[in-house]
Amino acid sequence: MKSRKLLAGPYLFWSISFIIIPLFMIVYYGLTTKDGDFTLLNLAKITTQENLKALGLALLLSFISTVICLLLAYPLAMILAEKNINQTSFIVLIFILPMWMNFLLRTLAWQNLLEKNGIINMVLNFLGLPELTIINTPYAIVLGMVYNFLPFMVLPLYNVLAKLDKDVICAARDLGANNLQTFSKIILPLSIPGIISGITMVFVPSLTTFVISDLLGGSKILLIGNIIEQEFKQGSNWNAGSGLSLVLMIFIIASMAMIAKYDKNGEGTAF
Repeated sequence: MKSRKLLAGPYLFWSISFIIIPLFMIVYYGLTTKDGDFTLLNLAKITTQENLKALGLALLLSFISTVICLLLAYPLAMILAEKNINQTSFIVLIFILPMWMNFLLRTLAWQNLLEKNGIINMVLNFLGLPELTIINTPYAIVLGMVYNFLPFMVLPLYNVLAKLDKDVICAARDLGANNLQTFSKIILPLSIPGIISGITMVFVPSLTTFVISDLLGGSKILLIGNIIEQEFKQGSNWNAGSGLSLVLMIFIIASMAMIAKYDKNGEGTAF
């Protein structure tokens, strides 16, 4: 028993150093002024017109990206769940292979693909087709979000669907249920934990991202993540940046509460 506690030491050190202490710093700076006095004005900065607009746009684009990821990921997860182990392992490997590349490089690759003189427009010009002009628009940001976060929707869904008892599905069909009824009455309800986990794992990073909007939005479209980045890096205002970060933590806490309610056994989070 004592040896097991010793094995937990590195994890405890990591958690304290890189989770608890940084979180404590954000809370401290977010609730104090530069002089160290307690204040709620940093939290109130979210109510300014610019910040509300950035938050609203971030929520909208995150919602759209999450819905697209869900619509794309669910059929793929069902296909993977029906394959045998060897086929599934290979397909999953191919699917998550781009994730081994740096997040920034993947986004830069899409910037090169979508820009006015990029590869996609070069091909379209060669074929005599009209150019694609979505770079520096919200559409490009949504595309970047979907590309980068789609695997985080597929894996929880696949994890849940692969564990479904096939006998239950066969029993439903033996009782006369067609494919649509089997899906709506059996498969979909049983996959709710994976759906909730996938939505959380896509929506939260989409809401807080700033790299994708910087690169694919051309720094012309400000999301709440960009506002927070500017407060820290350009304005050196850690207090305001931390206050806005604390506001975003409301969405993270709400997501954790949803997982705790609908995925009590962690079925959609383990892979």
